[in-house]
Amino acid sequence: MATAEQIKSLIRSHFSDDTERFNTLALQVAAYEAQQGHGAVAHDIRQIVDKARREKGSKILKFPRDLRTLVLSEESPVPMAALVLPKKLQDRIKRIIHEYRQRDKLKTHGLSHRRKVLLIGPPGTGKTMSAKVLAHEARLPLYTIQVDKLVTKFMGETSAKLRQIFELIQEETGVYLFDEFDAIGGERTLENDVGEMRRVLNTFLQFIDQDVSDSLIVAATNSPKLLDRALYRRFDDVLYYDQPGANDRRSLIQNILGPFMTPRFDWKAVVAESEGLSHAEIDSACRDSIKQTLLKDQKTIKASLLRQMLAERREAHQGDRG
Repeated sequence: MATAEQIKSLIRSHFSDDTERFNTLALQVAAYEAQQGHGAVAHDIRQIVDKARREKGSKILKFPRDLRTLVLSEESPVPMAALVLPKKLQDRIKRIIHEYRQRDKLKTHGLSHRRKVLLIGPPGTGKTMSAKVLAHEARLPLYTIQVDKLVTKFMGETSAKLRQIFELIQEETGVYLFDEFDAIGGERTLENDVGEMRRVLNTFLQFIDQDVSDSLIVAATNSPKLLDRALYRRFDDVLYYDQPGANDRRSLIQNILGPFMTPRFDWKAVVAESEGLSHAEIDSACRDSIKQTLLKDQKTIKASLLRQMLAERREAHQGDRG
């Protein structure tokens, strides 16, 4: 039988509408039952979760032929409860969601909801997850623009593709994420810039000014210094992300590890070890710890194991910087 903590965690994830966490916890229960010698029960739980994931998997929407390789679409399973960010940043994201839900009320007063958002911060700090949360909470599909495929060397082709994307934004309401946005939003006065890229940026500025759809347009960048200053005033909100603080790191670890944690978990050492790491790196370290624990047929994760996994992520992070 599942432990009391596992049952409580399952209930919390259900009522917070966190489908992915619910699935993870269910698989943890399956692993626990297998350890207790209840192989048939564990097998049934895994089958139920696998079937649910197949039925609720990413919904691929049809696109014009020219855009199929440029735009990825999915239905996001990530709720607001899964987003671990400073309260001030969470409040601003909640405001975007609230205004979208009340957009008709705003329209009656001649106002429009916040729908053009610029996200700025280091890799792995929650920018993409924020776009997924916006899509989930607004009950909209998430369309990710593959900017690296959008920009081409042929004169006029990138601007033509941008026109198609903004036509899609008008026709299909959704959350449109332009990741690595600095590839098209670079400063127009850079000496190493070329005329074509200046035309692409001017085209984007023109399209975003003219757009009056209900879609949410989200641009994310790791390199704000490369952005043209004219871009900032085109966005309703500019949100700045940073590496998680001590409280956020603790909340993130607690959310992922759940019932695997021991009652006397050495939080002081773990929080110290995780300092300077991004949300994504901490998430990966936690999931590595869960896998190691399951493979060793153990029921709880020791703080020493998580510290080891965090240290490995730190080494990889330093290698990237070097």
